[in-house]
Amino acid sequence: MVLDLKWKSITASFLCHSACQRVLADFFFFTLLAHALSSPACMAIADELNYTISQIDPKKTVQVGGFRLNPDGSLQEKTVPLAKSQTHLSELLDEVCNSMSDYALYEDPDTKEQSYKRFAPRGNDGGNFPDFKNFKFAGPEGTDSLKFACETIVEELEDDIISLFTREEKRVAKKLCSEISDHCKNSVFQHGEL
Repeated sequence: MVLDLKWKSITASFLCHSACQRVLADFFFFTLLAHALSSPACMAIADELNYTISQIDPKKTVQVGGFRLNPDGSLQEKTVPLAKSQTHLSELLDEVCNSMSDYALYEDPDTKEQSYKRFAPRGNDGGNFPDFKNFKFAGPEGTDSLKFACETIVEELEDDIISLFTREEKRVAKKLCSEISDHCKNSVFQHGEL
């Protein structure tokens, strides 16, 4: 009886240890994969935000400001374009990673270079569908990995991303992905991808 209980205890301990190892292995795999996909995810974030912002009516504005009173008793408020408001950008960042399912690995037919590109047409593309034979769809795992990398970047750089877009910087992808985060090597931008 005592031997049987010891055997069950050892077996349970081994099974728990094996399960923990699998969980840790999966975590490290996704972490390494997210690091490898951080450059395409970063560029996709910039692309998606730029596109979404460009679709907002530039005449729409919101009032921003503090709740401090001026010496004359009035509130100091200012009006900013909705597309560049911190609140709106924060809402966009909450949703941007959901669009990673619209990206897949693309192989250039001439150079054979591979990069992640958007394959799903947007609402105003007029039905411009890309040539799907050059895309390699990895299934849900590939999309989940790109989404995980996106979520990691957004979590890590949310304040920097919002600041960058509120300042209406030029070449946002380069500044975000190469200068601020260092997720992309400078060579990506020297080839003129973005």
